[in-house]
Amino acid sequence: MAHIVVLGAGLGGAIMAYELRDTVRKEDKITVITKDPKYHFVPSNPWVAVGWRDRKDITVDLAPTMAKKGIEFIPVAAQKLHPEENRVELADGQSVSYDYIVIATGPDLAFDEIEGFGPEGHTQSICHIDHAEAARVAFDRFCENPGPMIIGAVQGASCYGPAYEFTFILDTALRRLKIRDKVPMTFITSEPYVGHLGLDGVGDTKGLLESNMRDKHIKYMTSCRVKKVEDGKMIVEEIADDGSVKAEKEMPFGYAMMLPAFRGIPAVSGIEGLSNPRGFTIVDKYQRNPKYQNVFAVGVCVAIPPMGPTPVPVGVPKTGFMIESMVTATAQNIGNIVRGMEPDSVGTWNAVCLADFGDQGIAFVAQPQIPPRNVNWSSQGKWVHWAKEGFERYFMHKLRKGTSETFYEKFAMKILGIDKLKEVKKG
Repeated sequence: MAHIVVLGAGLGGAIMAYELRDTVRKEDKITVITKDPKYHFVPSNPWVAVGWRDRKDITVDLAPTMAKKGIEFIPVAAQKLHPEENRVELADGQSVSYDYIVIATGPDLAFDEIEGFGPEGHTQSICHIDHAEAARVAFDRFCENPGPMIIGAVQGASCYGPAYEFTFILDTALRRLKIRDKVPMTFITSEPYVGHLGLDGVGDTKGLLESNMRDKHIKYMTSCRVKKVEDGKMIVEEIADDGSVKAEKEMPFGYAMMLPAFRGIPAVSGIEGLSNPRGFTIVDKYQRNPKYQNVFAVGVCVAIPPMGPTPVPVGVPKTGFMIESMVTATAQNIGNIVRGMEPDSVGTWNAVCLADFGDQGIAFVAQPQIPPRNVNWSSQGKWVHWAKEGFERYFMHKLRKGTSETFYEKFAMKILGIDKLKEVKKG
């Protein structure tokens, strides 16, 4: 019998546990360790922040489903991973040993890297349900006395889609409240151009997003570095191509939401051979750490180098389907290993993204996510908003049911030619 631990139960960790249950042997034990017993559908946080969703609408209690699947569930935060000893030390003092571990922790949010930044400072966040609820309170208060608004992502951020989504969702919400005319909006980003997304663009994301911003009277600033944030004021440096400061501006705001840079959580950071300087877990093409070969990783915690040099640091996002691709490859590889075989599954890292704008949206498909690509497509329309709502319901259903992929999802992806695994010749 092998004991497999999944560290984290977010988008990657929850489906990782479900898929492992289907791919390893019946006698193998699976344990999930997570700091939060309830899953919150993070892509819906922008809707929470404007009052279009409540916590209960996007929450799944994982414990009953895990129990039905025969998966041990420990809702206690990890304190430190000890890969040399094959064990995880937990915050309550207990220690869990493992034969194999999958790190699926998601990121640590680096608000502290900028003075006055984040929910404990002067800006809002939509990275966590608690942040989104606080952002909703701040938005309601803002609407009583509207003024300038700043949305975007700071230096080192690697998740830009939600910043664009929230910008246009706020625009829609303000128009419905008939106060959009009282709110000058500015989008501030570390990206070298609008629609870069940390991916050097996908299809015509640059043209589509710039056009939407002009149409909605949203000003934008690119290649920006946030120096510090004060109450009602953001000090922003515009960076030239050679890395010099082109201009420093004081941007007033009544409401601001800026996405932070990510880093690995402390429990898995600072381990030589396991994590990079930012604390992200190093993996090979099989999602396995080269030094500790019984350690795997999926999701936002995986180390991926940036697309290339940019005036301001820009990270690479890990989108939902890309994470599911990592999950499937990891489950298949661990399934092989516990049966005495070598890992042979490689994720495609394809990306399928639906960016909601409140009443329409932009969709893109990148195969693979990192260029050069075989497919590089983007499109806009009201159908994207409806598709995003449909996906929310579908994914929540998967989590409650305890499945990683339904037969009709497999069929739909096959029809569209979007695969989770690369075709690998098996000798």
